[in-house]
Amino acid sequence: MNKLIVGRYIPGNSIIHNLDPRAKFIGTFYFIGIIFLANSWYTYLPLFLFVLFALKLSNVPMSFFFKGLRPLMWLILFTVILQVFFTPGEQIFWQWWIFSLSWQSIINGTYIFVRFVLIVFFSTLLTLTTTPVELSDAIEAVMKPLKVVRFPVTQVALMLSIALRFVPQLMDQTTKIMNAQRARGVDFGTGSIMKRIKSFIPLLIPLFVSSFSIAYDLSIAMESRGYQGGENRTKYRELIWQRNDTLMVVTFVLITLLLAYLRFGI
Repeated sequence: MNKLIVGRYIPGNSIIHNLDPRAKFIGTFYFIGIIFLANSWYTYLPLFLFVLFALKLSNVPMSFFFKGLRPLMWLILFTVILQVFFTPGEQIFWQWWIFSLSWQSIINGTYIFVRFVLIVFFSTLLTLTTTPVELSDAIEAVMKPLKVVRFPVTQVALMLSIALRFVPQLMDQTTKIMNAQRARGVDFGTGSIMKRIKSFIPLLIPLFVSSFSIAYDLSIAMESRGYQGGENRTKYRELIWQRNDTLMVVTFVLITLLLAYLRFGI
């Protein structure tokens, strides 16, 4: 089974699942913004506890969040290594040419790693507890003021929803094609780098054919159901702001005030 988590939805009836998708969408981006206020262990600690509490409320197994972290691990480690060996510091343990290792660089690298992990976990929480349809409605609602400048809000929300929905499906299709190629004797894991790259070329044609087939079937289904984006389009499920959504906003405000106090003493 494919290990990609982006775009996948885990059904549930938790508090996080039942939050308004607009609140979860805005809250995710707000969290990504306020995490840059943290610059020490006692500012990262409340953020870490908050994320763990949110993950616990979702009732989603932690294994899913670690799977969401796994595809980005190389990028995270690369960023951390750059931070560790290129950050100047006073107490230098090791130095060679343009590289140096100090206590300050190790601390900064640790903070960068924790920041990435918190962002990935919280972003994964959004996709795991929100259906693509709800996420599309949330994006459309948030971007609605842009209609004043004739921005195609409905079309953009639809494209994002389709992308989130079909990325996991395409990855599953890729896995099936690779398994079929392995059954025919193709080896994707041995040989030089160029040989490995060439071994993936036979995947492209059936994957493109499958992608166009999915897009064609989707367009026929939408046309047969009379889909029309615009002002006159009705919705089966209306977004309703509830008390828990307000509590979430209040929680974010309190966390922001706490971070501001711990960092700036205000």
